[in-house]
Amino acid sequence: MHLALYQPDIPPNTGTIIRMAACLGVPVHIIEPCGFPFGEKSFRRAGMDYIDQSRITRHSSWESFLDSIAGQRIILLSTKATKSYTECCFKKDDILLLGQESAGVPPDVHSRADERLHIPMAKDTRSLNIAVSAAMVLGEALRQTNGFPK
Repeated sequence: MHLALYQPDIPPNTGTIIRMAACLGVPVHIIEPCGFPFGEKSFRRAGMDYIDQSRITRHSSWESFLDSIAGQRIILLSTKATKSYTECCFKKDDILLLGQESAGVPPDVHSRADERLHIPMAKDTRSLNIAVSAAMVLGEALRQTNGFPK
């Protein structure tokens, strides 16, 4: 299982996701450009000392990311999706893709995803924090694939 962040623009959320991924043994792909200078200083509070324990791969563009994943399935988390994440059958090598906090992903990235999933929420609510969303869906994906650290 992998997490991928498409052009993240809020450093504390990115740091929180990196910390969670380190604790769960999940690699993180950062698809640039980021909306902030990428580095430990940006993640100091949320990522704390987990940066060194993380497996982070930075990609200079969406195209370079696609070139590197060799046919792995891309599962996009999106408020615009119609299928719930609880209806998905995850595979061990899936990549859970999260868009920009401020804008999601552009149409070409949305259409490239193999699956598009949402988290069911109460009526008249807009969205969850991206790190919370990542944790919920990653937890279900790891549960289904027996991928939690032993």
